[in-house]
Amino acid sequence: MRSTCFDPNCTLLPSTSMNPFAQPGEWLRCQLHCHTTASDGTPTPAELVAHYAAAGCDVLAITDHWLITTFDTEAPLLIPASELSARLAVPPFEVDVLAYGIQSLPEPRKQFPSIEACTQWIVDNGGVAFLAHPYWSTLRREDYVMGVGLAGLEVWNGGCEVLQGSGLSDTFWDDLLQSGLRPFAIATDDAHDAGSAEGSDSGLGWTMVRVQERTCAAVIEALRTGAFYATTGPELLDISIEDGQTTVRTSPAHSITLRSGAWDGGRVNANPELPTYRGEVLERSTDGGIIAARFEAPEFWNWGRIEMIGMEGGRAWSNPYDYPEPTGTFS
Repeated sequence: MRSTCFDPNCTLLPSTSMNPFAQPGEWLRCQLHCHTTASDGTPTPAELVAHYAAAGCDVLAITDHWLITTFDTEAPLLIPASELSARLAVPPFEVDVLAYGIQSLPEPRKQFPSIEACTQWIVDNGGVAFLAHPYWSTLRREDYVMGVGLAGLEVWNGGCEVLQGSGLSDTFWDDLLQSGLRPFAIATDDAHDAGSAEGSDSGLGWTMVRVQERTCAAVIEALRTGAFYATTGPELLDISIEDGQTTVRTSPAHSITLRSGAWDGGRVNANPELPTYRGEVLERSTDGGIIAARFEAPEFWNWGRIEMIGMEGGRAWSNPYDYPEPTGTFS
């Protein structure tokens, strides 16, 4: 599939995404960013594991800062992970990177000199790297580009959103996609106070991965290849692309959007008084929500991603897809 970089300074990564909806297997609910008393969280590891098990979490990554926190449990499945950091040359002078599937940490355990060094270490040690909370960290496109080997980023960080309204990084994501990169995107809690009586910051966002077996290796491979979608509650049930048209099935939605480049993409709205653009509603639920829609291929750009807003306001995001040659021309 074609990938074009419109930024002369970007390092183009190949598109390695696959369509998880077309693959056999089962969906696992994953919490991929949370903390315990081992670093800066309030629950103990035992309390955190029990909390997410009770919440129906299938997979848990405890991402304590510069630690690999372990706990003896069969459910949820615990994958080794940590939140590492690297220096930036400009404010805020630090970037956090989520490392999944690593078995050890570098010594000494201190900030990497650059995001390139950090992500390269993660990849060299068999891990998968995701950029944490880009909007909260006021990061720029060039910061991501420096992260050689990054698999993607957090499009939704629940803790940042609840505390400071800076947890949604979709604009940052689209800027990268528009430049020719193809990062995947996860949704997380980044919980520091999961289960706290004073105010829990869990249940805000999670990632649904598609696997053929419930193993750490299968989950890590799904994160590496994009076999997942991100959500704060709504469900993406199926996405298929045939002859350039994209058909989407979801839980009841207020709107479904095919995001693409500038002036492109399309949207359908459940409210019949609102217009649709380059899409059509195929089916509605009994409460009037959209549960199936079809979109025309983007006219000018060769990438797209699906984003939906549920009837109660939650969001879900697919990973990006490549399309054939655009049909439109610039004048």
